[in-house]
Amino acid sequence: MSAKQRIVVIGGGFAGIYLVKHLDRRLYDVILVDSNNYHSFPPLFYQIASAGLDPASIAFPFRREMRKLHPLPAYHIGEVRHIDTSEKTVTTQYETIPYDRLVIAAGTRNNFFGMAGLDKYVFTIKRTSEALRCRNEILDRFERAAICPDSATRRRLLSFVVVGGGPTGVEIAGALGEMKRYLLTREYPTISPDEMTITLVEGSDRLLQTMSSSASEYALKALSRLLVDVQTERRMQSYADNVITFSDGGTLYSGMVIWTAGVTSVSFEVRGTPLQLGHGGRIIVDEFNRATGLGDSVMAIGDISVHASEAYPHGCPQLAQVAIQQARTLARNLNRRSWDTTFRYRDKGSMATIGRGRAVADLPHMRLKGWPAWMAWMFVHLISILGMRNKVAVLVNWTWAYFTYPTSLRLLIHPERYPLRHRWGES
Repeated sequence: MSAKQRIVVIGGGFAGIYLVKHLDRRLYDVILVDSNNYHSFPPLFYQIASAGLDPASIAFPFRREMRKLHPLPAYHIGEVRHIDTSEKTVTTQYETIPYDRLVIAAGTRNNFFGMAGLDKYVFTIKRTSEALRCRNEILDRFERAAICPDSATRRRLLSFVVVGGGPTGVEIAGALGEMKRYLLTREYPTISPDEMTITLVEGSDRLLQTMSSSASEYALKALSRLLVDVQTERRMQSYADNVITFSDGGTLYSGMVIWTAGVTSVSFEVRGTPLQLGHGGRIIVDEFNRATGLGDSVMAIGDISVHASEAYPHGCPQLAQVAIQQARTLARNLNRRSWDTTFRYRDKGSMATIGRGRAVADLPHMRLKGWPAWMAWMFVHLISILGMRNKVAVLVNWTWAYFTYPTSLRLLIHPERYPLRHRWGES
């Protein structure tokens, strides 16, 4: 263990970036691999999708963040194609990288629960690019409806359905509700608010299943005040020709479906000794976050890992705090070069916001709702964003939006199709 080893970290989310920052680079050569060259802040993706924030406000380039670290870690752009646990290599579309130790922190992707092809027709907000695509579609529909002379067509254009009643679903539905209640009359006078419909569909019997019943009740009331129709115990079965079919046989027309119903782990082709996978395709790890059956050469942290314990028999919740705490614990063990600190998740609570001044917060020793919860939500999210410039930009945007609804961020920018990327050496 005296020689300097190479650690390759796959994924620059909360788990990956915190691990890279806390590893002792005098002991390890660290390489971070990610398909994006920036760390982003997923809890605020819904604000990008609703034109509340600019993407640059919640994204931070890896190279800028890592230049403060000495010795300097390396960042390699690329999407991991396969991992060879026998040869100890990671292969992307650009290169093959050897490793001594591998940490998989690639997170999750959207889960469509076996509905084949659904990803081609619904909008998702799991990544920055997806949130931007969602924002463009919402604004495009507003602009087309504003010049459409037919009321029935306007209603079809402005029929929005959010699938999934978790925090993300509640937050994007609330943001759309604020647009309906406050934005349309100010900026789109040719559209009647009655022509815009927002429906939030949840398969279980209440919203925010992972939070308290009081938080669920408050979220339901807050969404109702924002003119959002909430339908619980309705499971989506298919979506074709703008019609959602539910498991109970009912149907619902929707011009735009925003999917927030579930996630599953990012998967890789693994050669050599396979990874042991648990529920949701998550990598099974021990109390030190070492992948089962691979000794201490492969570890997994964050949403992609699952460690069953007495407190969490089905694994820790897939939250940012879990990822951060796992990264710090793993870095401590690696820096000491001994496995003497087991991971124990310390629950710091959960939060969700439903528009301006409305939020819920289940904290370890108290439950908040309304204005106090909203202030707590803003504080926690502000301190969690990387970079002082980003913190200030977000604070200014939130403060300005609180006192005045107009914002310069509702820019409809369509990407150009040409030149095709294969002309740049890609297929």
